[in-house]
Amino acid sequence: MRSEQEMMSILLGFAIRDDRIRLVTLEGSRTNKNIPPDIFQDYDISYFVTDIEFFKENDHWLDYFGNRIMMQKPEDMELFPSELGNWFSYIILFEDGNKLDLTLIPINEAGGYFAKNDGLVEVLLDKDTLINQQVIADDRQYWISKPTARAFDDCCNEFWMVSTYVVKGLARKEILFAIDHLNEIGRPNLLRMMAWQIGSEHGYTFSVGKNYKFINRYLPNEDWEKLLSTYSENGYQEMWQSLFTCYELFRKYSKAVSECLGYKYPDYDEAITKYTDNIYTSLT
Repeated sequence: MRSEQEMMSILLGFAIRDDRIRLVTLEGSRTNKNIPPDIFQDYDISYFVTDIEFFKENDHWLDYFGNRIMMQKPEDMELFPSELGNWFSYIILFEDGNKLDLTLIPINEAGGYFAKNDGLVEVLLDKDTLINQQVIADDRQYWISKPTARAFDDCCNEFWMVSTYVVKGLARKEILFAIDHLNEIGRPNLLRMMAWQIGSEHGYTFSVGKNYKFINRYLPNEDWEKLLSTYSENGYQEMWQSLFTCYELFRKYSKAVSECLGYKYPDYDEAITKYTDNIYTSLT
């Protein structure tokens, strides 16, 4: 596998030699000092160009970066509509295991890029001195945020209401319907509440990572094991147990946040739990 130094030399060298590329930035985890580096980190690179159509005309220029085993062009796909406007991106996995996420951006949109960037960005090359202010990468935008009373109540409301859809799916023997609602709405709100409790205990000055991937660092081992057990979804009994464990964990962490921040804990917890128990008992 090519080293980081080799990859950055290739990516910058190409930009330096092509006059159509005026500005180069690095984004993502490689700019974040709080993320331990490893060989699986993508190279998230943006080229700000004067003639984007020249690059989009064919893919031959991408050969410069190495032999590809797969490439995706999200803005050239029919099934998944583009979300980047005039931008165009390439997601490339190379034979040596390196992965490049390269985005082409019209140079006249550089101002908008920096205005809406998430903070994890470094300027690698600026041929025209377009960026006057100092750009320092930080992950502040991803820090755990202290919830308002309304946000806390919304999270509780969403979790307990969506749990009834999981119950309905299990009762009807529609397991995929139940799994989707637990995975896409139920558990994410459990993780959100857990993160809020961690913030209330340790302060709101850090991130638990994308997809909560570092949350286990702050959870008691018992709760971490319980959380992992909720991903057991390969049968109806397993799904019921996963749901009940989600109830237990959500109740524990939302009550902790409620007590710490002085927010009212919702009374529908008891009602929904009773509703769930009644349906479960009627089926067993």
